[in-house]
Amino acid sequence: MSSVPVTTWYLEQTSPGDLLPAAAPEGDVRIVRAEVPSPEFSRFLYASVGGDIRWTDRLGWTYARWQEYLARPGVETWAAYDRGTPAGFIELAAQDEGSVEIAYFGLLPAFRGRRIGGHLLAYGTARAWDLAERWPQRTPTKRVWVHTCSKDGEFAMDNYQRRGFTLFETKVEPEPDVAAPGPWPGAYPA
Repeated sequence: MSSVPVTTWYLEQTSPGDLLPAAAPEGDVRIVRAEVPSPEFSRFLYASVGGDIRWTDRLGWTYARWQEYLARPGVETWAAYDRGTPAGFIELAAQDEGSVEIAYFGLLPAFRGRRIGGHLLAYGTARAWDLAERWPQRTPTKRVWVHTCSKDGEFAMDNYQRRGFTLFETKVEPEPDVAAPGPWPGAYPA
């Protein structure tokens, strides 16, 4: 299998004051925490958001692995809905010593470019900063971090920086050149 060089950028916030707000999108956009761990829903979000940008690392996860991961204290999924339709999600994963990773974040292709992403990222990052309030056994958040790469959406890096994230590391590594698993032919965008 051939490989391609992939650049990965690591970004962080080290204070709640680093978070920069985003304008709310027009229309009826709501962000709701998926409080019941649901492998079906989380896999739907993961595959639907990442299908055209080569998110493949979790496609082989079993139901039990999804369930175990989602049930961990400090793992939260927040979904954005546009008029009741899932538009995207942000997944938070608390780590040791007050660090929270934005493990996954993105929008379904049909909802990109409508200001939902900045709003969802700002909302989810704020939830990362107050994670210890919902999970009292966790250390208060001291750092929120995320990584994005050259395979992600073209506006991902800009969105993170507009929300106050700063770059702390860059890596370039070869990765297998795999085909994007979706969206299926004819789906938006063409």
